[in-house]
Amino acid sequence: MAEAKTTTNHDEIRQWVEARGGRPTVVEGTEGKDGEGLLRIDFAEPDDKLQPIDWDTFFKTFDDRDLAFLHQDKTAGGKPSRFFKFVRRDAETQRG
Repeated sequence: MAEAKTTTNHDEIRQWVEARGGRPTVVEGTEGKDGEGLLRIDFAEPDDKLQPIDWDTFFKTFDDRDLAFLHQDKTAGGKPSRFFKFVRRDAETQRG
């Protein structure tokens, strides 16, 4: 089984995403009173429901929501993995 890591380091997250051809986005129509909508990473062709955002906006929302980035660097077969999810920092702290 491949190992997953959790980070809140902006540079590490950005490098991981960009190395896999990803870009930061939000789901259109999910904006709320706290600002940006649901954060996503888009690895595919642009999707009409995903609106690209800049990294500064992405990380402001990421930090405001107290998120951490759970990700896998390689698959069990040794290939680059795209597995990730956003988790609450407090939940990660309790598990670690």
